[in-house]
Amino acid sequence: MTEWKPISESELYDQIQKTETDLNGELWNFWQLIKIDPVKWTEKEYRDEGGGFWVVAICGTKVIWFNDIEDGFNISDYKTYGEIDGYYCNQDELSWSVTRLFDLVRFGGNIIGQAGPPQNLT
Repeated sequence: MTEWKPISESELYDQIQKTETDLNGELWNFWQLIKIDPVKWTEKEYRDEGGGFWVVAICGTKVIWFNDIEDGFNISDYKTYGEIDGYYCNQDELSWSVTRLFDLVRFGGNIIGQAGPPQNLT
């Protein structure tokens, strides 16, 4: 079994740049408004794993962040800058998270398709 190691900032930027080439129109404009330079935030349950998780976008009280334990992007709430509220283990591409957040802003409602934290098998 291979040992997990956190994604580097340059590897994360590679994923972001690949996504940016695929976004266009309203999604491109939306991404330009919400994206930030990646910064590590903590999450109460897994705060010390890899020094935190990379947040790549902020929109209101929601963030898009990369879960490098599960290898995918997620959307979570936050109340305090620097702290993610709610661990999710989606393995989404960044473009999927941008689209889901855009649809939430545009149409309202709730984020659907959130995979919760790992569950014990016992």
